[in-house]
Amino acid sequence: MKRFALLAVAAATLALALPPSRAGAKGCIKGAIVGGIAGHYAGNHAFLGAVAGCVAGHHAATRHPPAPQRPTSSPPPSDTPATPK
Repeated sequence: MKRFALLAVAAATLALALPPSRAGAKGCIKGAIVGGIAGHYAGNHAFLGAVAGCVAGHHAATRHPPAPQRPTSSPPPSDTPATPK
């Protein structure tokens, strides 16, 4: 128990000593929530699920978007109004 308390105090001291920085959490929060829930139900491994979900969510959010598809060959719309016959 003493070892856990010492580790917790050391982690808290280190966290408070470091300057705050912006976290690149794009997609991480959603992935961590989903991964944590899935890990909890898959054998009480919520923390591991949250970490894996964060990694996967961040990867999915930062992938390059697919290239836009070229339109099929169709005539361009005309700017002149159609005259009724």
